[in-house]
Amino acid sequence: MNKLFLATILLWAGFSQAQDATEIIRRSEEKLRGESSTGVMEMTIERPTWSRTMKMKTWSKGTEYSMILVTEPARDKGTVFLKRETEIWNWVPSVERTVKLPPSMMSQSWMGSDFTNDDLVQESSILKDYTHELLGEETIRGFKCHKIKLTPKPDAPVVWGKVISYISKEEYLQIQTEFYDEDDELINTMEGMDIKELGGRRLPSKLVMTPADEPGNRTIMRYLDLEFDTQQPEGFYTTQNMKRLR
Repeated sequence: MNKLFLATILLWAGFSQAQDATEIIRRSEEKLRGESSTGVMEMTIERPTWSRTMKMKTWSKGTEYSMILVTEPARDKGTVFLKRETEIWNWVPSVERTVKLPPSMMSQSWMGSDFTNDDLVQESSILKDYTHELLGEETIRGFKCHKIKLTPKPDAPVVWGKVISYISKEEYLQIQTEFYDEDDELINTMEGMDIKELGGRRLPSKLVMTPADEPGNRTIMRYLDLEFDTQQPEGFYTTQNMKRLR
């Protein structure tokens, strides 16, 4: 076989695989987010000797805008996190102060949980900031999944050294995600469980984040309500509006 022809075939095969992996990621993100959404969530932080639960309201518009309002417990009530494109803001009602979070804080724990600030406000975009490689197939908790490796693009503002995502072949559900540091050490594993209809879509209603090196620690995030394609008024995602949310 002509060497140039063979090289062309191999190059096209690699390009096609990358395109397929990106398309799988895109479909799973579109199903999870939609053009816009509003929701109510409950988060339980579990430790070997204690646990605590928080509730929150969430709003999002694509991947560029999101807002989280903590409604319970009383000591955290009124705390707000806002994402506007690449900027992250936090309103702290106890001191009546708005703080802009620097990129260095994206890997920090969110409200004492096993989720990071980046996980909750989604500063990085897994579509824009990573390249995608289809590694094959694997069955996770009975779901036949695409196994996809996400590698950060050069200079991308991301927290992780790599991410391995398991997305169900049948419904593009995010069944499991593994987060690794720059030394290729597993840091956290997030599992999508309890598939239910939320806002007219079948989605995992429970997300469990488990750190690799802290036995007995985990954080459980539950969707109590979720609606898609909701319309927020212009100017909703602003630092001024953070103070008015209820």
